[in-house]
Amino acid sequence: MAENIPGTDTPAPTTSNVPDKPVLEGLEESLTKRWLAEGTYKFDRETTREQVYSIDTPPPTASGSLHVGHMFSYTQTDVLARFQRMNGKNVFYPMGWDDNGLPTERRVQNFYGVRCDPKFSYVEGYRPPATPAKNQRDWDVISRKNFIELCEELAVEDEKVFEHLFQTLGLSVDWALTYRTIDDHSRAVSQRGFLENLNAGDAYMAEAPTLWDVTFRTAVAQAELEDREMPGAYYRYPFFAEDGTKIYIETTRPELLAACSALVANPDDERYKPLFGKKVTSPLFGVEVEVRPHALAKADKGSGIAMVCTFGDLTDVIWWRELQLPTRAIVGRDGRILGEIPEWITTEEGRANYAAIAGKTVFSAKESVIAMLGEAELMDGEAKKIMHPVNFFEKGDKPLEIVSSRQWYIRNGGRDEDRRERLINRGKEIEFHPAFMRSRYDNWISGLNGDWLVSRQRFFGVPVPVWYPLDADANPDYDHPILPSTEMLPVDPAADVAPGYTEDQRNVAGGFVGDADVLDTWATSSLTPQIVGGWGVDEDLFSKVYPFDLRPQGHDIIRTWLFSSAVRADALQGSAPWKHAAISGWILDPDRKKMSKSKGNVVVPTDVLNDFGADAVRYWAASAKLGADTAYEIAQMKIGRRLAIKLLNASKFVLNLGATEANVLAADTAVLTNPLDRGLLAQLSEVVVASTAAFEKYDYARALQITESFFWHFTDDYVELIKDRAYGASGEEGQASVLAALATTLDSLLRLFAPFLPFATEEVWGWWRTGSVHRAPWPAAVGVDDGDTSLLATVGDALSGIRKAKSEAKVKQRTQVLAATVTASEVEAAQLRAGLGDLRAAANALELTVAVGEGELTVSDVVLAPAEEPVQA
Repeated sequence: MAENIPGTDTPAPTTSNVPDKPVLEGLEESLTKRWLAEGTYKFDRETTREQVYSIDTPPPTASGSLHVGHMFSYTQTDVLARFQRMNGKNVFYPMGWDDNGLPTERRVQNFYGVRCDPKFSYVEGYRPPATPAKNQRDWDVISRKNFIELCEELAVEDEKVFEHLFQTLGLSVDWALTYRTIDDHSRAVSQRGFLENLNAGDAYMAEAPTLWDVTFRTAVAQAELEDREMPGAYYRYPFFAEDGTKIYIETTRPELLAACSALVANPDDERYKPLFGKKVTSPLFGVEVEVRPHALAKADKGSGIAMVCTFGDLTDVIWWRELQLPTRAIVGRDGRILGEIPEWITTEEGRANYAAIAGKTVFSAKESVIAMLGEAELMDGEAKKIMHPVNFFEKGDKPLEIVSSRQWYIRNGGRDEDRRERLINRGKEIEFHPAFMRSRYDNWISGLNGDWLVSRQRFFGVPVPVWYPLDADANPDYDHPILPSTEMLPVDPAADVAPGYTEDQRNVAGGFVGDADVLDTWATSSLTPQIVGGWGVDEDLFSKVYPFDLRPQGHDIIRTWLFSSAVRADALQGSAPWKHAAISGWILDPDRKKMSKSKGNVVVPTDVLNDFGADAVRYWAASAKLGADTAYEIAQMKIGRRLAIKLLNASKFVLNLGATEANVLAADTAVLTNPLDRGLLAQLSEVVVASTAAFEKYDYARALQITESFFWHFTDDYVELIKDRAYGASGEEGQASVLAALATTLDSLLRLFAPFLPFATEEVWGWWRTGSVHRAPWPAAVGVDDGDTSLLATVGDALSGIRKAKSEAKVKQRTQVLAATVTASEVEAAQLRAGLGDLRAAANALELTVAVGEGELTVSDVVLAPAEEPVQA
C-alpha cells in the first residue's frame, strides 16, 4: 500500500509521538512555515513535459480585498493540484497578482491623493503628501511614470496581505513562482504579444464607432459590457415626407435627433415599402435622410420604422456599417453634445435648435429636445414609460455612449468567419469541467459582432508600444507606426524616445509622438500562460509547461479571460493554451444572490478562517462541484471542522492502540487473518479506486464524499468492534491482523484526505511518519481480493442494534449482555458468524445467537445483566 519513498516516509518507525490533546488551532501558522522552509511544494526545473502538471492560476485583482469567493474557487484548484502532486506529477503552480488597470488606478488616486497627467514631467524621488487633500481639485498632479511607481508601491503592500491569506488557506503554491501583471517582465511579454499580432496582421488600428464610458473617459470592449434594467420612455414624433406626409418614429433617445442619418424599416413591411429610397426631413433640424430597408428592423416594435443615429446603440452601428450611412456624431467623449454646429445642419432654424443643446449633457439635451418638440406641437401623445436594458461598463455608473475614435483592435473572429470557426475548434481542444460550460464559450464566439478593442485611454497599464512620425504640419502618420525592437521592451512611448529620434524631436513637426493609450487589462491577462511560462525569455521552461494542463476560473469570465487567452494562444502559438478548463461557480448569499464587493454582501475571509480554521473552509469549498453556484454555509464549515477534529482524535486513538508504520501493509497481506480486517481493506481498496476515478474526472467533490463516508464507517463501526483484539485479547495473531488493518487504513485515509484537509492530515502524519504527507504518493488499492466488503456494515448494524437496546433500557453501554438473538438473511448470518468474536467483545456479550430469517437485520431477546452486578464468565 505505502511505498517507502526517501525523505517522505522512511524508515518505518515502530513508535509514534501522539500529543495528549491534539488541536487544530495554530496548525496553519506552524505548518505553513515548515512547508515554506522545506520547499514542500517547490517546482523542480529538472524535469520533462510529461512529468509536469502546469496550472495557469487566476491572478486576483490586488487592489481591493479578498472575500470568501476567492477562498472557494482557489481551494478547488488547490485540491486538484495536491492530487496531481501525490500522483507523481511535478506540479507547476504559480501565483500572479493582477495589479494592472483601472481598479488599482482608482485605489492609488484615493489612497495618495494624486491624479495623473501624461503631459507632466517625471520627478525623481517624488513622494505624495503625507495626508491626501480632501478635495480632488487639490490633489497632486503627477507624470504617468510617477503615477505608475505609486501604483506598484501600493500594489506590493496589498499583495503581501493576499499572500498571507492564501498561505493560511493552505494553497500549495510555489511562492517562488509569482508575477505581477504590471511588472517589467509582464509588460514586456504583453507588448511583445501585441507587436507580433501587429506584424502578423492580427492587430490593427481603425477609426470606428467605440463604446465609451464618459466617467472614466475610456473605450470599452464588448466583453466588458453589462446590461442593466433602467427606466426609460418611448417618444413619438414625425419626420416629413416630400409631400408633407408625417412618418412617425418612436425612440428612447430623442436627444440624438440631430445625429440621424437614415430611417430603416423591415423590407417586408408593406406600410413603408413605398418610402424605400426616398428622402424624409427631420423635425427641428431640417436634415434630409433616406428611408432604407433592413432585416433587423422590427415591424412590431414601436411604429415599425426606426431612426438610425450615429450612434445610439449597437444596432445603429450595424445599420451604419451595412448600409454605408454617413457618420453624424454629436456626442463628445465627455458625454456632452459637441459645441460646434454640424455641417449637415444647414437651415437657420435647425442651427438655432442645435445651439440650444450644444454643450449639454445627454440627459439635459434630451429634456431640451423634448421641450422643443412639444413647443412645435410635434410630440404625438404622452411618452410611454418602459423598463429596458441599457449598456453599462461593468465598473461604470453611467450608460455608455458610442463615439467615433481611433483605436487598436485584435482580430477575434467577430468579423472573420474563418477565424471564428478556428477559435470554436480551439475550444474543442480544451476539456471543460463541467462539460456544459463549453457552450458558453461557443455561444460567445457565435454572438460576436466586432473585433476586440484593446486600447484604453487610461494611465496605469501596459502602454501601447508604438510611436508615430509627425509630418511637416506635426500631424501623426498613423499608417507608418514606429515600432520598438524586442530587446527594447518594455517601453513607454510617453516617456521613452522613439528609435532613430531624440527627445527634442518629441511632438514637433518632422519628429515623433508616442501613442498615449494603454492596453486593455485583458490584453495582458490573456497572456498569463506566456508570462508565467517564460515565453520569449526562458524557452526551456516554456517547453516544459506549455500548453498548460489546467486553467481554473469563474464561469462569468469565460467570455473575457478564457476566450481572450484562446485568441492570443491561437495567434501566437497556433494552439489552445491549456488542456483542461476547470470552471467554478459563484458564491451566493442567503438570498441566493452572487457575493461580490460591488454588491456589499461579501464575507471577510479572515473572520471565517479565525472562526472555523482553514480545513473547515476548504471542506465547504471542496464539497461543491465545479460549475455549481453554492450558498455561503456556515453549517457546512462546522461539519468540516468536526471532520478535521474527528480525524485528529480517531488517529490518536488508532495510534494509541499500537498501530505504527511498521504495520502498514505493502504487498503481502498474509498477516490479515481475521475476516473483518480483510473485509475492511477490501472496502478500502474500493474507496481508493472510486476516489481516484472521481479525481481523474475532476470531480473532487465526489472523491471527498466517498472518502468521508468510509471514514465515518471506519471510526463508528470498525474501531469500536476491534478494540479488545487490538489490545491482544485474541492472541498475537489476532492483534497483528487488526494492527495491520488499522495502520494501513489510517495511512490511506490521511493520503485520501490530504488534498482537502492539508493541515489536519499533515499534523497526524507527523505523529508517526517522517516527511510530509503531501509529498507521499497517492494510495493504491490493497490486494485483498477475497475480502467481504459488506461484512463490516452487517456486523456494525448488529452492534448498533444491541447498543440501541441498552439505550432504551437506560443502562450504560458497558452493561453486560447475558444473551441476545440477531436475526438476518442467510448471507448476513454467515457474515455475522465471521465477525462474531469482535461483535461479542464490542457488545460485552456472553451469548449471541445468530438466526436466519427474512427481512432486515434485527436484534431481539436481549437480556442484560443488572447494571451494578455484571455476570462473570
